[in-house]
Amino acid sequence: MPQPVTSDLPPQPDPESGPLTGTVVIDLTRALAGPHAAMMLGDLGARVIKVETPGTGDDTRGWGPPFVEGSDGCPHSTYFLSCNRNKESIALDLKSDDGREVLTALVERADVLLENFRPGVLDRLGFSTTRLLELNPRLVVLSISGFGHDGPEGGRAGYDQIAQGEAGLMSLTGSGPDDPQRVGAPVGDLLAGMYGAYGVLAALLERGRTGRGQVVRTSLLAAIVGVHAFQGTRWTVAGEVPRAQGNHHPSICPYGLFHCAGGAVQLSVGSEALWLRLCTEFGLDPRAPGMATNAERVASREAVVATIETAFADVRVAELLARLDRAGVPAGTVRSLDEVYTWDQTLSQGLLVQVEHPILGPIDLPGPPLRFFTPTDDGEVETTRTRHAAPPLLDADGAAVRAWLATL
Repeated sequence: MPQPVTSDLPPQPDPESGPLTGTVVIDLTRALAGPHAAMMLGDLGARVIKVETPGTGDDTRGWGPPFVEGSDGCPHSTYFLSCNRNKESIALDLKSDDGREVLTALVERADVLLENFRPGVLDRLGFSTTRLLELNPRLVVLSISGFGHDGPEGGRAGYDQIAQGEAGLMSLTGSGPDDPQRVGAPVGDLLAGMYGAYGVLAALLERGRTGRGQVVRTSLLAAIVGVHAFQGTRWTVAGEVPRAQGNHHPSICPYGLFHCAGGAVQLSVGSEALWLRLCTEFGLDPRAPGMATNAERVASREAVVATIETAFADVRVAELLARLDRAGVPAGTVRSLDEVYTWDQTLSQGLLVQVEHPILGPIDLPGPPLRFFTPTDDGEVETTRTRHAAPPLLDADGAAVRAWLATL
């Protein structure tokens, strides 16, 4: 377990370290859920060794457009670049004796192994979870599947859009009940990766007490159901089947997207006090029929939205946001991604990082969402990792990894 800091000197941030420095992770995953989990661990300082198929590598190396042409004249997938920073790459044929021998050596020396093969595939390659823990009893194994590792449909292949539909998310997303839409980012994959990394950290913490590893399992299905939140209890407790209803909240009103002159703003009026502020600022009657309480407003949502949009009709976005801010009503606009990545607030949070790619040169990537701080007598020192490695070329680290294994 980590030892308490006893020095009176403030910690000196290491731009390449993090809470998991010294932890070795073997990443057998491909596509997005598993690679995202492994990248999260790499962002925290772990050494992540990505095992890829010789010749082709991770499936996402071929996913595009968009591709970016490098100095080698070859197309490089921006999809792959999104989920593989802070990793090394070694190409292994796991059906060959050499590939199995190298993987065995890696397993014996690793702290964590991630895999997202369909259930049963790793067993057939000779690396069942039982075998992995025989090779290394301290190993934490993260296994991500589409719909779970058992149950009547446990063997189904899992892809994000299919999981979004099967797990109910698409039924909640869209302009109305007859317009199911997928979420614009692959949230099933991303959530499964996040839950998986969270499970790995918990298992490593428990290993600190017991000295033994274990298997952590999650799935795209589990990850999406895990974030149903109040929409889930609308059915499980209240017996209501939630349906898509566009850009307005099903249980709070007004809360959503409202049109104004030349654009739209978003409001989050989550209390009666905020409702009174909004009405005062724009000359509305807070006690008008159907508007006196949140429950009444939810029941009369169309009328409430129409009333507010009438009040906003001649006010342009910038002026409207300024007035809402003065009134203390939470509000915002809808930014495109180019606006997000040039926004001062985004940049201030370290959410854009530059890495040096061996072929593409300096490139900007969406940054890690966590920051770390250590208290000191003078306040606090930020110890967040600030220097990151570019996503690797296929087998770029194969020789170095083999040499490392040979020295142990």
